[in-house]
Amino acid sequence: MSSRHLSLPDQLLTQMDRALRTLAPGKVTHTRPSPAQSENESEMSDAERRHAAGLMRVNHAGEVCAQALYQGQALTAKLPHVRREMEQAAEEEVDHLAWCQERIESLGSHTSVLNPLWYGLSFGIGAAAGLVSDKVSLGFVAATEDQVCKHLENHLHELPTQDAKSRAVVETMLEDEAKHAHAALDAGGMRFPTPIKAAMTLVSKAMTKSSYKV
Repeated sequence: MSSRHLSLPDQLLTQMDRALRTLAPGKVTHTRPSPAQSENESEMSDAERRHAAGLMRVNHAGEVCAQALYQGQALTAKLPHVRREMEQAAEEEVDHLAWCQERIESLGSHTSVLNPLWYGLSFGIGAAAGLVSDKVSLGFVAATEDQVCKHLENHLHELPTQDAKSRAVVETMLEDEAKHAHAALDAGGMRFPTPIKAAMTLVSKAMTKSSYKV
């Protein structure tokens, strides 16, 4: 049931349930098969596997942030079509979350212990953006997805060349994220000025560096 048909207390309970499912290992499932399934596992050194796992851990943390961001925005969106846009985007991002988690586990590693922190911060930012206006909320989605696309492009360069499984996941995610950015602008989102994007980049770098390690 869409959140627009629920009372505020019910919406909050729904958000708590989604947060727990997002953060609890093994609680998210994908509707589309992972792109990694069509690729063969390649031999990698221990250092290469650790590096690949670190990059995929960053991607997973980014998807945790995306879930929280969209859920926060959906909670405070004023127009029904914007709320639907946020809810649909969150559903599509679930695939990414599950794909990254599966790949991290297959590399013998773990998701970031900082994910609860990123979720809380992102949910608050998303809710605040929705309270300002739907135009700002959608603009924030577009700007955020642009940042994500840049990270994914960098990861394609940094991943071990032979790690076809991780590459397949990242390439598909990159396509989806670019579509989300365009959809947010087409739905009426504002284009953020360069100074705001620069500030978002600094915050993003802090998240990626810490999530890569832990």
